[in-house]
Amino acid sequence: MAKAVIIGSGIGGIAASIRLAVKGYDVTVLEANASFGGKMTQFTLPGGYRFDAGPSLFTLPHLVDELFTLAGRNPKDYFNYQRLPVVSEYFWPDGTRLTAHANAQEFAQEVETKLQVPKEKVLAHLKKVARLYHATEATFLHKSLHKLDTYLSTDVLKTLPALPELGLLTTMHAANAKAFTDPRLVQLLDRYATYNGSDPYQAPGTLNLIPHLEFNIGAFYPEGGIYAIAQSLVKLAEELGVTFKYLEPVQEILVEGKRARGVKTAQGTYVADVVVSNMDIMPTYRKLLPTQPAPETTLKQPRSSSALIFYWGISRSFPELDLHNIFFSEDYQKEFAHIFRQKTVSHDPTVYVNITSKYTPEDAPTGHENWFVMVNVPHNEGQDWEGLSTQTRQAVLQKVSKALGVEVESLITAERIWTPLGIEADTSSFGGALYGSSSNNKMAAFLRHPNFTSKIKGLYFVGGSVHPGGGIPLCLLSAKIVGDLAPASSNSVLS
Repeated sequence: MAKAVIIGSGIGGIAASIRLAVKGYDVTVLEANASFGGKMTQFTLPGGYRFDAGPSLFTLPHLVDELFTLAGRNPKDYFNYQRLPVVSEYFWPDGTRLTAHANAQEFAQEVETKLQVPKEKVLAHLKKVARLYHATEATFLHKSLHKLDTYLSTDVLKTLPALPELGLLTTMHAANAKAFTDPRLVQLLDRYATYNGSDPYQAPGTLNLIPHLEFNIGAFYPEGGIYAIAQSLVKLAEELGVTFKYLEPVQEILVEGKRARGVKTAQGTYVADVVVSNMDIMPTYRKLLPTQPAPETTLKQPRSSSALIFYWGISRSFPELDLHNIFFSEDYQKEFAHIFRQKTVSHDPTVYVNITSKYTPEDAPTGHENWFVMVNVPHNEGQDWEGLSTQTRQAVLQKVSKALGVEVESLITAERIWTPLGIEADTSSFGGALYGSSSNNKMAAFLRHPNFTSKIKGLYFVGGSVHPGGGIPLCLLSAKIVGDLAPASSNSVLS
């Protein structure tokens, strides 16, 4: 059998292992940590509070189902999820509250009722982003942007007419401010820049397609939480013969001539026909390919934002909160200027609160809730994260307490904090940047590292730091692209 070695067991690496196993490869996954998942891991705090450590939003679940179907399995035997009736609860400093229903009609009606924006105008906007998404997804998300045959595909015939409407020459914020005059709705739509760690005042209007995923397709919740995605896929991978080895960090990717020949760890050498790195692209080149020329222009692209996360066990329940909750800042432009220009944290940050015990009651004791509280922050460049954590914690408590009319700090019975330093140490994400490079210029998608390198045959890349980007769906699509690029083995179940 042809052999494949995958470096890292984040969601992209796990998905790649399944796709290569189906193609007939004998696959070994080498993981530096004690378990799989990368950022998609879980932990518990004293008192019985369970948390998903990283990703908290789940969209495009068919990309997970597809892996089971590809392997000849019934997805429902491994993994189940439900469509959420509400995407998020929104809170503004002026006291406005809005329930973002996961149904375009209901969302548009709520916007009209709470923000006095005509329902028909909101629906027309969502219809437009749906049309543009369907015209472009096959070209820009499902295929490599760095292969000629992508642009010779018939899918391009659907993409070309949509290009003038994609907002490539304007920013997200400018496009949203042109479409709507209510600053609260503009802020709500600008927020989607954070889904790939970018700044809506710099990122191209193309990112305004992201709301389509939630309002037209839907947001979902996996039974057992986000960690269940990784759990179910590892189970499938092992059934397909994939070997996972933990606490075995890769030290070097072995290259002979212009071909990857395997990897080296402290325990030995793994010879392979295909090597896939699920490690952030920066340490992949700097640490694992120290003698190979690196794509410096790509590696110098500005990093995405990171996160400062407070995990709190809360000793009461809040019926006005849902699974996803957003407490907006007063001045969004100032907040993003702090993150991307001043490289610090605003004194008035937007706060995201995720509470899985709303859907999985076992995640917290009866009458309690598990709060995953996140603030977008710059990636690590040597900031005083201890001081910034203390400052931000107080700002978060003040904002959320005011919005809810309850003093929250006294309700905290257990706590853990994850800073960009910790994210970098635990996941090898350079600087703790959650999505590799940001999308803060119109060419960012094309400057993101491809899923292969023309300089080293047999070497591929998956995960949030390479094309098509970060987040669960895009990491899964990076694995799909690699699965399509890697040559089939003679043992492929697809042959």
